[in-house]
Amino acid sequence: MNIGDKIRKLRKQENITLKELSQKSGVALATLSRMENNKMTGTFESHVNIAKALGVALPELYSDVIIEEKKAELLPHSATSDTFVHSTKSSFKILANKVLSKKMMPVLLTIQPAGRTNKEEAQKGSEKFIYVLEGELEAVIGDERYKVGKKDSLYFYASSPHYFINIGKGPVSAICVICPPAL
Repeated sequence: MNIGDKIRKLRKQENITLKELSQKSGVALATLSRMENNKMTGTFESHVNIAKALGVALPELYSDVIIEEKKAELLPHSATSDTFVHSTKSSFKILANKVLSKKMMPVLLTIQPAGRTNKEEAQKGSEKFIYVLEGELEAVIGDERYKVGKKDSLYFYASSPHYFINIGKGPVSAICVICPPAL
């Protein structure tokens, strides 16, 4: 049993709805839904709040929870994956399944000519790595600007406000890895 299944089981035993659990725990309804549907595991803080709302001790919430580890997980090109469109000129395509339950989130970043991503600022301690496959971009991180060309890579702390601009004539295609995963 994983944490999402355990939360659902305990919630149903208490005969409360997901909405009621959200209100009692202070954990967003969408987050609880993703947790119960095994799309994310949640944070330690959310687990503490959920346990309190369900009237159980944290060890009871974690009892019977098994962490399944797969040695490898293949995602064929034909498999569908989530794509987040920033604008008509930029998008992120997630390159792994159930990414919020993993330790990193690989994405394919595409930016059309004259396009840019939205400004992002991840939680403290977050890291980001980008490797440009095609094209040329400018990474704006805080007050600094970095020109990143084909086959160049850039690593930075993602808790600084940042965004990417296509400064070339053709589209930009880049692999981006975010740790820990965040949407």
